Amino acid sequence: MTKQKTARPLYLATLLVIVVSFFWGATVYGLTTISESYASDTQIPVGSLVSLVKNTSDQVQASLSSNVDNLLGVVVNPNNSLLSVTIAGSSHTEVATSGTLDLLVSDVNGTVAQGDHITASPLAGVGMKANGNVRVVGIAQGGVTGVHETTIKDDNGNDQKVTLGQIPVLINVAYFFKEPDKSIIPAALQNIANSLAGKTVQPLPVIISGGIFLITMIVVMSIVFSMIRSSIISVGRNPMSQSAVYRDVIQLSALVLGILAVATIAIYMVLTRM
Repeated sequence: MTKQKTARPLYLATLLVIVVSFFWGATVYGLTTISESYASDTQIPVGSLVSLVKNTSDQVQASLSSNVDNLLGVVVNPNNSLLSVTIAGSSHTEVATSGTLDLLVSDVNGTVAQGDHITASPLAGVGMKANGNVRVVGIAQGGVTGVHETTIKDDNGNDQKVTLGQIPVLINVAYFFKEPDKSIIPAALQNIANSLAGKTVQPLPVIISGGIFLITMIVVMSIVFSMIRSSIISVGRNPMSQSAVYRDVIQLSALVLGILAVATIAIYMVLTRM
């Protein structure tokens, strides 16, 4: 009986926290599980992405594409956290690493929609859609609101027109690996083509290049087979014809090398020009 009386108030308190968190979280995206205070040299707006300063563990700065590998979380208002751990000092930024938060995003990398992974952009503190293998802050849970166009300086100091807005994001800092696009081209062949061209090659040039390579191999193998066969027959019929056979072998070998050189140039031109 004693155990039941002791457990009941704790059970009721826990239930109350869950109920309050549910209704509050359903109406306020800014509610987080926990946030922590970090030192910062400048004031960073709420909703901005932040990264740890290199070689530090307690100082943050606005996230950029250049420091995305140190992406930490999102700036929040301490009053919207269930639990806040604050450091001493006046200059600090409250950072959340969990919860569903409103983030500042832009269309620098395309329009952001529900389900997109959000990463740092060239604009300080502003997120964008992740299109490649990169560290992300979380996944968008809704559409962009408060949309407006503006001109902002990127991390190179250049003016850039962008569309900004806010979007609710489920915070979960992790690495995002983009699934390769479905293609009729085998991945190994596509990688070889990309390496030769120094860029991503479309399927059609890869198919044409593969056809050129296949035809070239058939022609070369036919020439080599004929050369070996005729040499054996000639030497068998007339052992004194070795010098003539050697001369023919050298000529046919030069022809084979020429065909391979032309095919290689043709394949390279197709991969790089088309």
